[in-house]
Amino acid sequence: MLEALVWVVILALIILVVSLFIRPVGREAVISAELNNRDSVIISTPQYSSFDPNEADYTTLVKAGLPRNIAVNLIRWRESGKVFRIKEDIALCYGMTDSLYCILEPYITIGEKYRIKPKVADQNKPTESKREYIYSPFRIDTATANYLRTIGFSSRQADLVIRYRDMIGGYRNIEEFEECYAVDSAMAARLKPYIIFPQRDTTDITQTQHIELPLEINSADSASLIKINGIGTKSVVHILRYRDLLGGYHSVEQISELKVVTEENFRKFSQQIWCDSAKIKKIYINFARPKELEVHPYISSRMLKRIINHRELKGGWSTIEEMTDAKILSKDEAARIAPYLDFGTNPKE
Repeated sequence: MLEALVWVVILALIILVVSLFIRPVGREAVISAELNNRDSVIISTPQYSSFDPNEADYTTLVKAGLPRNIAVNLIRWRESGKVFRIKEDIALCYGMTDSLYCILEPYITIGEKYRIKPKVADQNKPTESKREYIYSPFRIDTATANYLRTIGFSSRQADLVIRYRDMIGGYRNIEEFEECYAVDSAMAARLKPYIIFPQRDTTDITQTQHIELPLEINSADSASLIKINGIGTKSVVHILRYRDLLGGYHSVEQISELKVVTEENFRKFSQQIWCDSAKIKKIYINFARPKELEVHPYISSRMLKRIINHRELKGGWSTIEEMTDAKILSKDEAARIAPYLDFGTNPKE
C-alpha cells in the first residue's frame, strides 16, 4: 500500500514538471496572430489619391489618404461656410500637420469654380498708361486745379502746383514750373509746348521791377525777394519759411544757415538786404508752452527738456546769464537764442 502511494506522488510530480515546460498553442497563438495583424495595419502605407476638399465626402477623403479625424474636421469646416480657394487652405484645418500636408499636397485639386481667378483687365476700360490726354495751349497763371487734373495731374499734384504758384508769386518760365516738386521732368516736357507764361508789359517793367535797396528782409514778400540778384525761386521759399520758424531775422548772416543758399549767392545778395531786429517775434521764456519752444530752430530737444525742468523748479529767469550760470544753456547756445528771448511778464496776462 505504501509503495503504491509513493508511485502516485512520483507520477504527480512528473505531470507538474511537464506542464511547466510545454507552451500552450491555443489562445496564445490567437493573441499573437492578432498582434501581428494590428502591427501590419499600423505600419502599412496609406494609398493616396486625388480629392477636391470642396466636394469630397467622408468616404472619399479617407480613401484618398486623410486620417479619419482630419476628414471629419474638414467636412465640419466646410459645412460652416469655408471654401477652399487654394491648396494651402487645407494646412489650416484642425489636426493637419506640416508633414502630412506636404504628403497630401500633390493630390489636392481645387475645382475651377472654387479656385481664385486672376483679374483680367477690361480692354475697353482705359488705364492710366493707355489714356491719351488732349493738350491745348493754356495760361499757367490762371489754370485751375480742375483743369490740371484733366491734363494728367493727380488731385494732390494739381493742388501742389497751384499752392507753389501762389507762394512764389506765379510761374514766369518753364524752369520755375519744373522747380515745383509735384512736376516731374516728363510732365514738364509734355506740357512745355502748350504752357503760356504771363508776359510783362515792357512799358511798366521799370515800375514792376523797381525795389528800394537794401531790402528789409523781415517785411519783404516773395515778389520783392525774387527780384534780388542771387535769390532764386527755390531760395525764396526756404528764406520765408525759415523766417517764420525763427520769428524773424536779427542778422543777415542767418540766411547763410540754409542749405539751399550757396556761399556764392549769399555774397551776391547779402549787400542788398538788411534786418530790422525790432520786427522779431519774441518768446516769453518764463511762460511759453513747450509746443511754442520746440518749433524754434535754435532750441534742441535736449535744451527744451532742461528749460522746462529747471523752470518748474526755479519759476523763471531774469536774464540770459542766469540760464548760462545754471548750465541750462551753453555760451554758444545762449548767444544764438538770446535775441529771441524776452524775460519780462507775459503780456497776455
